[in-house]
Amino acid sequence: MGVKVSVIVSVHNPGSRADACIRSVLEQSMPSDHYEVIFVDDGSMDGIAERLDTVAAVRRNVRVLHLPHTGSSMRGRNVGMAAAKGDYVYLMEQGDRLERDALLSMYERAVETDADVLVGRLVRDTGPPVTGFVRNRGRADLLRDRLLSLLTPHKLYRRAFLEEHELGFPVPGGQVAEQAFSVRAYLQAKVVAVLADQVCCHIGERDEAEEDPRTTVAELRTLLAAIDAYVGDGRQRDRMYGHWFRSTVLKPLLTSRFAASSVDRGMHFRLIRQLVLDSFPERLDQYLPVQLRVVAAFVRAGRLDQLVVLANSSKRAGLRADLSEVRWDAQVLVLGLSVEVLGGDGGPARFRTSGERLLWQAPRSVDAKLLPDSVTDVTGAVERARMEVYVRHSETGVIHYLPVAYRVERVPDGRRHVRIQIVGEARVDVTAAALGEPLEAGQWEVHVRMFGGAHQARSRVRRPDGPLNCLGVLAQQPRMRLVLPCWSDAGELGLAIEPRSFSESIALVSPGVTIRRQEGHLYVVLPVPYVPPSGGPALELVLRNTSRRPREVSAPALVEPGVPGKIAGQLVAKVPVKRMLPGRDSLGPGAWLSSLRTADDETGLRFGLEVRRGRIEIRPSAAMDPERRSPMGGDTLLHRLGRRLPGARHMVRLARAGKHRYLRD
Repeated sequence: MGVKVSVIVSVHNPGSRADACIRSVLEQSMPSDHYEVIFVDDGSMDGIAERLDTVAAVRRNVRVLHLPHTGSSMRGRNVGMAAAKGDYVYLMEQGDRLERDALLSMYERAVETDADVLVGRLVRDTGPPVTGFVRNRGRADLLRDRLLSLLTPHKLYRRAFLEEHELGFPVPGGQVAEQAFSVRAYLQAKVVAVLADQVCCHIGERDEAEEDPRTTVAELRTLLAAIDAYVGDGRQRDRMYGHWFRSTVLKPLLTSRFAASSVDRGMHFRLIRQLVLDSFPERLDQYLPVQLRVVAAFVRAGRLDQLVVLANSSKRAGLRADLSEVRWDAQVLVLGLSVEVLGGDGGPARFRTSGERLLWQAPRSVDAKLLPDSVTDVTGAVERARMEVYVRHSETGVIHYLPVAYRVERVPDGRRHVRIQIVGEARVDVTAAALGEPLEAGQWEVHVRMFGGAHQARSRVRRPDGPLNCLGVLAQQPRMRLVLPCWSDAGELGLAIEPRSFSESIALVSPGVTIRRQEGHLYVVLPVPYVPPSGGPALELVLRNTSRRPREVSAPALVEPGVPGKIAGQLVAKVPVKRMLPGRDSLGPGAWLSSLRTADDETGLRFGLEVRRGRIEIRPSAAMDPERRSPMGGDTLLHRLGRRLPGARHMVRLARAGKHRYLRD
């Protein structure tokens, strides 16, 4: 049996970042004599070359190719593909890692579909989610299946296909040149398949070097020429052009980096303007959101000054997603959502009405006279506006889209202005949300994206003001599992599936804590999302101060009946409080971290208490880390005076440095 898959990994001075990658490619479920791993080292100096040679010496399916340093992974990929022996080739970077069944699953799917290119499901460890994996596709369409959002080299390529079409990476090459490799592969392949129902590769964080605009423009011209060679005039070609018009040409002109780079800004603008005049006619503006249509208009008009003003006025633009309702419909969590685009000032975007038309309102600092109504008209975009809701696993990065029913509403805001909101309802069926399968255990974040109106944006779902709905439900599939909605310290909605213990389930919803002071005691009340038939183990609320002289106060915590439909129960602890001369068992001034203790273990809670000047306030536990400067203590009259005295901070730093430098034995 010959080699089925050759995995090519580009390596350069990774340090410890390559550990997970190396383990993942060596521990595949595919038999070792069916695949090979080719590490291509780009002149590393951190000892990784010797380490890989040691691995190759004891594993027959591992090879290491050593190259002089080039500063780019492009040449290494070309050398690796030329040396590969497998029927298929898979490309990776040193910070990526494969799932254990990835090679076997991708190979079997590629053989089944007779694919020249197969895209296995990707997830990012950081950054925005990877789209394009809604369902498996035996014959994927370039535009319908969002393949233009999957332009990284992480794909399974038939080696004979690469050789037939002489596909390779330009050296040294930048990001656009890397994308061009995938585009040419898509356009020349007879079959492109998508494996969506199984995670194949986790994309690690990459070191993105700042590229010269001249290189980017030259590579983009080459990419567009490749599109022209394989795609005739028409809507498909225009939509492909529109992708790079948005992402590579116009979006960088709205960034703070462009607005602040006064030295290179003029050169960058001239290069982009000439490219737009040569390759991107006005008919392509229909594929742009309104803000980028405005950018395109200023570029064509040669108004660099207005571009800088617009970039500086758009820094706070984004999306606001509000949660209006959280309820359970049997085992389906129903989320009532309201989504609205924010303008550059951070407030809701307002649109001017002109009869039946809606017109985007430019920031006040922008010269609106330069923008005709044909540029600012968003009537059609608002009618086509939509929102997407998805859940993302906080550890693995896996995302799953949720079914959403929504409507677009015009909210009057003054005489001739309206705001645009999308109001909808998303449903989370934990037994089938993962492409028909149950969601795996762990923490899931809830994200929202809105398309249309002013621009495209994404956001986390924020919790509403007022009481939190923390009711947990027992899901029946595939086995009995507790599922509960919870909120982060920043007030962002999440979903916890199968907490490890009764204490952890309470800790997850502990940001919903309330306190009440009465007759020398503090009553701490925590929501309890689910009360087991046994009532749960005996619990103690433990409070520890963060001063240099640690002290602990504990009190029994009792579970009481909750609020029907909101919380299953509530946990109440009665803690003694003394302002003057607090004793060992009473709460005194300072900052206090909280936890729950059982007979077997102790679980930290996500809130702390600040006791100061007779007041007791709740703080997120993350803000009370004793390793950082605590916002609770140290703000005495002397501290406030010291901050105002000239040179006081410098003297304090010297004193602290001397204290730590001259330690006595």
